Amino acid sequence: MLKKKINAMVFDIIDECLFIQENQEDKVQEAEQLIEQAVAAYNRMIEGVNQGKTKADFNAVWNAYYDASDAFSEQLNRLTEAVK
Repeated sequence: MLKKKINAMVFDIIDECLFIQENQEDKVQEAEQLIEQAVAAYNRMIEGVNQGKTKADFNAVWNAYYDASDAFSEQLNRLTEAVK
């Protein structure tokens, strides 16, 4: 379930960034950086899931997921302010 949530979050971020890139040429670089950050966060979290052995390990990944989700939401909101 955790892997599915991580996958969905990263997919949504990338999808939104691609939309921004198509509709706001001045934000292409910022959206590309956000995609790179999302992929890096994905790799870290999936590695944590794959290496996790204890409940504490998985709780740490859940916390990283929630922190990343909040941070990416804030960044996307800043990028999309001018689109609305």
